[in-house]
Amino acid sequence: MSPYKLTYTRFSEKSILIQWPEKIDPEILEDLLFYKEKILKSTTRFRVQVINTYNTLLVTYDTSDFDFKKEITRLKSVNTLIMDVKPSQHQLWKIPVCYDAHFGLDLEYLATVKNISTSDLIKWHTAARYKVYFIGFLPGFLYLGGLDKRLIIPRRNSPRHHIKKGAVGIGGEQTGIYPNASPGGWNIIGNSPISFFDSERQNPCFATAGDSIQFVPINLDMHRIILEKIENRNYVLESEVCDG
Repeated sequence: MSPYKLTYTRFSEKSILIQWPEKIDPEILEDLLFYKEKILKSTTRFRVQVINTYNTLLVTYDTSDFDFKKEITRLKSVNTLIMDVKPSQHQLWKIPVCYDAHFGLDLEYLATVKNISTSDLIKWHTAARYKVYFIGFLPGFLYLGGLDKRLIIPRRNSPRHHIKKGAVGIGGEQTGIYPNASPGGWNIIGNSPISFFDSERQNPCFATAGDSIQFVPINLDMHRIILEKIENRNYVLESEVCDG
């Protein structure tokens, strides 16, 4: 049973929202993903889809004919079950990032505001292991937790109309990568040549909730080489099994 006090709310005619405490926390994520697996494996006469965020599960039923109160009771019962749910095997993905000034539009600005060198900023950004909490906003956009507190900085006052695909940014307590070109208000410090979403793959996004990300600094030449390899479909992203 979850050690947290959860709330259950009717989200729509066929959805229930389960909420944990409102904070980004790896222990909450672990508990949430475990509950998610139990819901998916539990017996129900309806097909369900379960989507997670930092601290919520949205359970959507493939029917418009179900008893909301009874289903909440069932979900609470599922939470108390002792089930043989094996922990998912998570991956640590090594993501190459070029922090050259060509890509790092706000790198100097952030270093100046933080009163540090750009090399220190890059060192702190690449030293952390970031937890993947969920995927959203754009296809392949990874919501990450674990940014070094020394790098926390507000989003830009004026969002840019166009951010390049692969742009690596910092906004508030988060860091992330734009999987496609889009408008954006984060402070851009680099660029990754990796494709974070490919509709032609069986799994369009290689990462899943619970995985970890580590950024690996590369130079402009290596960025170009990796891009060419990706275009020729002969690049293999480095990863390893991790336990948290």
